[in-house]
Amino acid sequence: MEKPKPHYYCFLQNVLVFISVYNHYFLLVFSSPSPGKNLLLPPDASALLDFKSKADLRKELGFSHKTGFSFCKWEGVHCSNSRADKVIIENMNLGGVFAPNTLSHLRQLRVLSLQNNSLTGPIPDLSGLVNLKVLFLSRNYFSGSVPPSISTLHRLKTLDLSYNMLAGSIPPSLNGLDRLYYLRLDFNRFNGSVPPFNLSSLQIFNVSHNDLAGAVPVTPTLSRFNTTSFALNPGLCGEIIHKECHSTRPFFGQPSTTAAPPVSAALSQLQGGVALSSKSMMQKHKRAALVVGFTLGVSLFVISLLCFVFAARRCKKRSDKGEITKMGLDPSVTGNAEAVMRIEEENDELEEKVKRVQEGKQHQLQMVGKSGSLFFCAGEAQVYTLDQLMRASAELLGRGTIGTTYKAVLDSRLIVTVKRLDGGRLAGTSQEVFEGHMESVGGLRHPNLVPLRAYFQAKEERLLVYDYQANGSLFSLIHGSKSAKAKALHWTSCLKIAEDAAQGLCYIHQAWRLVHGNLKSSNVLLGSDFEACLTDYCLVALASPSSDEDANAIAYKAPETLKFNHREETTKSDVYSFGVLLLELLTGKHPSQHPNLKPDDMIGWMRSVRDEQSGENRLEMLLEVALACRVAPPEQRPTMWQVLKMIQEIKEVVLMEDSEFDSNSGTS
Repeated sequence: MEKPKPHYYCFLQNVLVFISVYNHYFLLVFSSPSPGKNLLLPPDASALLDFKSKADLRKELGFSHKTGFSFCKWEGVHCSNSRADKVIIENMNLGGVFAPNTLSHLRQLRVLSLQNNSLTGPIPDLSGLVNLKVLFLSRNYFSGSVPPSISTLHRLKTLDLSYNMLAGSIPPSLNGLDRLYYLRLDFNRFNGSVPPFNLSSLQIFNVSHNDLAGAVPVTPTLSRFNTTSFALNPGLCGEIIHKECHSTRPFFGQPSTTAAPPVSAALSQLQGGVALSSKSMMQKHKRAALVVGFTLGVSLFVISLLCFVFAARRCKKRSDKGEITKMGLDPSVTGNAEAVMRIEEENDELEEKVKRVQEGKQHQLQMVGKSGSLFFCAGEAQVYTLDQLMRASAELLGRGTIGTTYKAVLDSRLIVTVKRLDGGRLAGTSQEVFEGHMESVGGLRHPNLVPLRAYFQAKEERLLVYDYQANGSLFSLIHGSKSAKAKALHWTSCLKIAEDAAQGLCYIHQAWRLVHGNLKSSNVLLGSDFEACLTDYCLVALASPSSDEDANAIAYKAPETLKFNHREETTKSDVYSFGVLLLELLTGKHPSQHPNLKPDDMIGWMRSVRDEQSGENRLEMLLEVALACRVAPPEQRPTMWQVLKMIQEIKEVVLMEDSEFDSNSGTS
């Protein structure tokens, strides 16, 4: 007969059973189940943590398991009834991927904005976001095609995929989103044709700067938008964009019905690499002036398109004497997700804003307060007064991120360039700081800088007065205009312009310890002898950062500047911009079209984009300088003084080779 067990034995047995069950539960909860399945956290918190694990490689987000139960208090997360309904994670330097099966589990999400980050890879399946109304994924590095799941989000009203690297065709199925009023697909790599969108709700639409081709369908919806919504797609044609479609012959092979205006002989000689004598310039000055006057408006239209895409503005020239006009446009729908949500909830306000954007309003510089004074820089003689400047007849030259530029003709027939600075971007700059900075900038005098002659400020109104450069910008010289097809510049012209620009930039850096901050081909003007002169220098130090920049402007910016949106420009970021400028000069391609290849591959690419190969070895030497300037780590870039010396050494090698060639030819 078995001996009875003590009473405490049963107690110990029950304890062991309890411990076994507890351990099993502990392992079930904490032992790495399938990703995102932490059974103790709310499902929305788990989805957000899964997103962070793949997207936030730099540990910028404050999401953590420890605070998972209060995820509604996480930065960028807004909740309704304890479920996430808005996720707005912008400008956070996210550098990973938008992984599938993460944020797509937020079933109650209405707003998702991940714009202004550095997310890569494809856009995942978003079909789980059945309540989504606003989707901002702009200004990242998303690649691949538009996922079909987006076309299933039938509550979607706002879709912004601009400024990415998306390719393939634009899905015609987007036409099924019958609530859509905001659609931006610009600055990507989409090809194929424009789908026949016919959404009555669509108010904002942009597919510019892609590789789209063919006739734009004439639908009631697409007919509401002007040419800027389709700009920078060379293959597009049709009634809406006022470009005839040619099905049997190439565009450039078409006979012209009207005689093309003559191109300035001086410009042609520079593109051919022929030195220009001052005597020849004097003889052809009058004819060149007439030609420039005729073609300037057309040429500048190309430039203004680049600034035009994201500002949604319409320019109109006023020819009345005594006026300097400014198109004043109220803000349109921006990239801010919260602002779009407010607009979504107030449709009447949206319609009114769109109407104001389309119609525009005119303002005049005569409204500038006369209480201020016109200050002349560096001891300049006061050759005109503020009243004379205000009475000047003027024409709009272009709009940039810093301000608006005019050509002004004074009563004395003196021609100057007037830049009206953007009050919004300089709102945080006091009058004392502005005056002190302009005194420094106004003291810069160098043959390769456009001199700042005078400046004006009264309240928030600020004007800068420069010498007028009749020969236009390097941008126009490289990329041509409607009246003059561009061609790659001769290598001697590339060398001369590169040396001129480097001289001016080196002077800013070394003599004055300042930074240009906005170097690009449209800010390099051609002087009377076609010397390259920098303009718009040292102004970004006063301005707040701008998010209204096109792909080409972004391509000029150094990686460290893009990585930290509010980081100040430095001399090394200027060197990077100079490298981009030099590559644009050598290839004739816009900066956004420059590939990121190995040096040997870059040489092959440069050869492929140039029509002629004269001076090939010399071009390769300049290309090596450009690539040295464009390296990602700023500490590995040369200084501008070193860059200038490299260019001058190339020049010496060229002169030596030419001298030896001439001597050998003479003895043969």
